[in-house]
Amino acid sequence: MEAYTIRKARMSDIKVMHRLLMSCAQKSQLLPRSLNSLYGHVRDFYVAEEIATGTPVGCCALTICWEDLAEVRSLALDEAHKGRGVGRAMVQTCLDEASQLGLSRVFALTYVVDFFRRCGFSEVEKDTLPQKVWSDCINCPKFPECDETAMLITLPSR
Repeated sequence: MEAYTIRKARMSDIKVMHRLLMSCAQKSQLLPRSLNSLYGHVRDFYVAEEIATGTPVGCCALTICWEDLAEVRSLALDEAHKGRGVGRAMVQTCLDEASQLGLSRVFALTYVVDFFRRCGFSEVEKDTLPQKVWSDCINCPKFPECDETAMLITLPSR
């Protein structure tokens, strides 16, 4: 992981992030996000940057849903950089921020269950996340036949 750094996203990262997200969406690894959505939520995002080249190779967002609940979403990583701990580091960065904000629970809706399990998340029923269902899911073209798995981690109290 020492060849990468995780930092807050900048406006100049948006097009690279969009390309990474669309590449993963085409492989059915996540749901796509529009450029408009990325510009509007850039403050939620982190970017994994290859130190040697300064090139963004991955992204991940932490979106606050409720007073005690946030979501790790839009985790995308360039194929050439997978298996090096970069994805896990991005998720941990999101969990660290959630903890600093005083949040107690973080969830993910994912097709990559084993990865999130290795990050400490456990499977839960989607109905345990009503804030997500009624804020975002209701507008999803897959609703109510969602095929993603809901996963949750409870953070240690600070």
